[in-house]
Amino acid sequence: MRMTKPLVIAALIFSTGGGAWAQKSAAVQSIEEYRAMLQDGNPSELFEAKGEGLWTQKRGPKNASLEKCDLGKGPGVYKGVFVELPKYFADTGRVQDLESRLLTCMETLQGLDAAAIAKTPFGRGEQNNMTALATWIAAESKGMKFNLSQSHVQEKVFYQVGKRLFFQRGGPHDFSCASCHGEDNKRIRLQDLPNLTKNPGDGVGFAAWPAYRVSNGQMWGMQQRLNDCYRQQRFPYPGFGSDATIALGVYLGVNSQGSTSVAPAIKR
Repeated sequence: MRMTKPLVIAALIFSTGGGAWAQKSAAVQSIEEYRAMLQDGNPSELFEAKGEGLWTQKRGPKNASLEKCDLGKGPGVYKGVFVELPKYFADTGRVQDLESRLLTCMETLQGLDAAAIAKTPFGRGEQNNMTALATWIAAESKGMKFNLSQSHVQEKVFYQVGKRLFFQRGGPHDFSCASCHGEDNKRIRLQDLPNLTKNPGDGVGFAAWPAYRVSNGQMWGMQQRLNDCYRQQRFPYPGFGSDATIALGVYLGVNSQGSTSVAPAIKR
């Protein structure tokens, strides 16, 4: 059969690019089905239960609980706080995210050594307790919309600092956060990479952490997620509760305005 030039070109596109497109679509569909299956019986429920127990447990040199901890809505209030953090706290004079604010409460109410906890590697000692507390508190805001404040001057400053850090390139590979999360339709292997310079949609980016990582069987809070991003860029860890990670949290959180929190989620 004779084929016209346009038909030949169309046939070549289908046999090459079209086939690749079909494979990509099948891969995306398979990943979505895999994630849907994982959602049934998310192991984060175990961390939620532990965190709820830690909230009322009397611990530390002061033998006190965290029930008077002010996470932004008054002492002892935990429902709805997660979707409004990070924010400025007058008592510390700092913009704080959930984990750094919990650290303040653990020090002031329970007498625990905040500096020592901040230096503890993720997944060990009090850092495990911190992750459990953050997981439970995040779960208490599940289904709520993110609504981070930008009313205080420091909140505005942290947003701008977070934005600059997001696009700052460096390290041996000259990477930035934006290298992976600054454009639409990017992926690494089978992992979709959401564009975090805008609202990526419910439960895709900021709105999904803390999350259970299936690949290593660990629960990760946002602080570990952000620190690990720096590790992947071959940067040193900024450190737990650093201004850098909190500023990035402000930038991502404000960009996620109106997204529904699905945390604690489950990730590959």
